[in-house]
Amino acid sequence: MALGIEEVLVGCWTDEENATGVTVILPPKGSLGALAVRGGAPGTREASALGPNGSGVECHGVVLCGNSVFGLAAADGVVEWCVEQGRGLELASSVIPVVGAAVIFDITGPDNPRPGPIAGRLACEAATNSDPTSQRVGVGRGCTVGKAAGRAYRRPGGQGIGIAESGGLTVGAVVAVNAFGDVLNADGSVMIGSSAPPEAPRYPYVSIEEISAWESGEEKANTTIGCLVTNARLTKAEACRVADLAHTGIARSIDPPHTSVDGDALFLLATQEVEATPDLVAELGTKAVTLAIRNAME
Repeated sequence: MALGIEEVLVGCWTDEENATGVTVILPPKGSLGALAVRGGAPGTREASALGPNGSGVECHGVVLCGNSVFGLAAADGVVEWCVEQGRGLELASSVIPVVGAAVIFDITGPDNPRPGPIAGRLACEAATNSDPTSQRVGVGRGCTVGKAAGRAYRRPGGQGIGIAESGGLTVGAVVAVNAFGDVLNADGSVMIGSSAPPEAPRYPYVSIEEISAWESGEEKANTTIGCLVTNARLTKAEACRVADLAHTGIARSIDPPHTSVDGDALFLLATQEVEATPDLVAELGTKAVTLAIRNAME
């Protein structure tokens, strides 16, 4: 099952030549959506509606996109596909899909082709109830990590899947790891990180301006984004808290996390089937995110 949950569909579109891609998560009808952002440089869609102060409750899809704000256009294709499939709110005799999206920065130049609505549609058409391959697929294709000593020392990142369970409760996560920092093992050692020599200056101990390996504007080209799916029954407020606490998984596995030059954002989709405390869902969510991040590197 995709992310350990029945009826959840996950699909990927990958542009191998241009090192970018799109991953879409499609929950069953009636699923609740939430979002929590801890990074300082996010690129998102429907963040206000799905955030803690928004009135949005139901969510019909989440899109994780490459190519920064340009990649958000892929969500338009997902919206069109959802309308054709009857997935959405029924308002004024129309089907109105609520589709959240978040982006990573994997642009390689001014002429870099950008994922658009067709890419989003193709990801939907490829969606199945089987987990996608981890690492360099979908939104993970252009991910890099280990940039705190300069982008010139970056290493490949990727897309990872993690699942945590307790009794009948399940939380699954798909995460795109394009972090500014290094990815850590469970013992705190560096799993995959900057290739800079140990003596090289690193943020935040020195300012970005002091790191000679940067080019203008490149310091903001980072983020870790993802989507959790759970079969828990949650209110909107509980779901937003769970999404926020699940960011602990980023802090456990990336150093430094949640910087002002990362756009760290996590969506949560709850299929509303199993009674559970928000704290237990958050604990499993943290574990799922941690696993997903490390699995993206293996």
